[in-house]
Amino acid sequence: MRHSSGANPSSLMTDFLKQSGGVAVIDGGLATELERHGADLNDPLWSAKCLLTSPHLIRMVHLDYLEAGADIIITASYQATIQGFEAKGFSSAESEALLKKSVEIACEAREVYHDKCLAGACDDNNDGRVLKKRPILVAASVGSYGAYLADGSEYSGDYGEAVTLGTLKDFHRRRVQVLAEAGADLIAFETVPNRVEAQAYAELLEEEDIKVPAWFSFNSKDGINVVSGDSLLECASIAESCRKVIAVGINCTPPSFIHGLILSIKKVTSKPILIYPNSGESYDADRKEWVQNTGVTDEDFVSYVNKWCEVGASLVGGCCRTTPNTIRAIYRTLSNRSPDMPL
Repeated sequence: MRHSSGANPSSLMTDFLKQSGGVAVIDGGLATELERHGADLNDPLWSAKCLLTSPHLIRMVHLDYLEAGADIIITASYQATIQGFEAKGFSSAESEALLKKSVEIACEAREVYHDKCLAGACDDNNDGRVLKKRPILVAASVGSYGAYLADGSEYSGDYGEAVTLGTLKDFHRRRVQVLAEAGADLIAFETVPNRVEAQAYAELLEEEDIKVPAWFSFNSKDGINVVSGDSLLECASIAESCRKVIAVGINCTPPSFIHGLILSIKKVTSKPILIYPNSGESYDADRKEWVQNTGVTDEDFVSYVNKWCEVGASLVGGCCRTTPNTIRAIYRTLSNRSPDMPL
């Protein structure tokens, strides 16, 4: 489902949601699934390391999510930056090729999935796989400047005074161009921690005349502001005013905050609202590990889903520490919505 550059950017998401029955399912966590399949991610490149070492595992995880009912798969490029690869000794051409590869792997997974659907498998196999021909979007992930620093600053949004709007635009510019040209349907600016980075993204989309649309997804740790303390309303307003942004929302935030955050975003945007929270577990940035037993179960996570959709979410998935089981449960919950429920 490629987006034509001449069309109104918002029509991609409007048409897609119409075909998805009003609500679409986003995939879940990538890094923990790669680790479960045997990948070693102890590296500043994090999940992007698998672009080098084990692309087949990335493809496998994308496929797991499609078979769990995801309508949108997000590429393994969150931590993939030209600067990060160059710090590892790669040339700029090799670094750009790795970014493109993240999109190619996701597109391959979509083709494999469509082939499986065409092979005549029934809608809902006994083994729980969802094999249903439907529109599937590939979203090219762009993590924040803080994700590149790999010091946890995407969870604080505090980059220091030396990092300006211009610094951020220069940092992201080529990466956004490469991902936009690699064949993705849209760009997912994820875990945006502050207003200045949102502004940098919005200006880049316009200045570079990026040909694919984008979504902006912010994170919050208090349920009111984005993690830097900047106003969520101001951040969402930047997304609202950018013609190339076709959805705005929240990711990597505890499920308990989502309801209130949707209501806040609705005050300033008419665009579709997307939410893909984490499992509610806390992350220790110093130790670079998740604090055990601080999250919610899949059952609890999914119990929120209908309420989120009722107050305005139209794209729902999971972030860190959610699994294909979480996404399967979301898919089933949304499939069971009665026709008279608001979408």
